[in-house]
Order: sequence, then structure tokens, then C-alpha cells
Amino acid sequence: MSKPWLIIFIFLLIQTLSHLSYGDVGTAAHYSPPYIPTACFGNDASQFPSSNLFAAAGEGIWDNGASCGRQYLVRCISAARPGTCNPGETIQIRIVDRAETSVSRPSSNGATIVLSTTAFGAIANPSAASVNIEFQQV
Repeated sequence: MSKPWLIIFIFLLIQTLSHLSYGDVGTAAHYSPPYIPTACFGNDASQFPSSNLFAAAGEGIWDNGASCGRQYLVRCISAARPGTCNPGETIQIRIVDRAETSVSRPSSNGATIVLSTTAFGAIANPSAASVNIEFQQV
């Protein structure tokens, strides 16, 4: 005798526990003001979103400057210290600079994306130097 509720329960449990990833995986660091001038837009203060959710592109996504203005969904997936990520938080950031040449130095070298202090704090504990992220261009 089949129990349809049990089959449905098992199906829903598997769906809940499995996570399909549609983005890329990399690392995120953070940087502090001053943010201008930037490699993308110079001294134009209007380049920054009012939410302050912006970033500098690491060499892996810089794309010879083509990344300027691109937007990415970013979420923290892990860090060296457990509990660093803010679970369930995904932010949308705008690339406004190149990490390698930014006025302010990143908290960690070689990051895929260097987030503004506001952006980093939205997805992780700001005391961390870097975190592992999932990101996807939108």
C-alpha cells in the first residue's frame, strides 16, 4: 500500500536540502572610503548607487574595463570562521572600480570582488577580511 503523503514529504525534503547554483564562486574582500576617483567613472559621485551597494572588480572579472557598470547578485556562502556569513542575504551590487588600482586598498588581496563596507556588512560580519561568495551577473 503506497502512502502518497510520504512520497510527497520525501520529495519536498530533497528539494529543500538540495540547492542548485546558477552563479560563479569566488571571494569577496572589502574596502573603505575614499572611493574616488575610480577606474570606471573618475570623480563622478553619481556613479555610486544610493544604497551604497557597490564594488571594485578583481582581475578575474575586470574584463579590460568592460565590467564597469555591471551588476551582480552576491551572497556569502562560507568563511574561515563559522557564523561569519549573514544567512539568506543576497545583495545586488554595481561595479564602479578596479580593485588593483582602487584608491583604498582591499582588506584581502586577490579577491574576485571587493565590496564597499556597506555591501560587505550586508552579507557578512564586517570584521572578516574575506569570505567565499556566490555571484551572478544580472
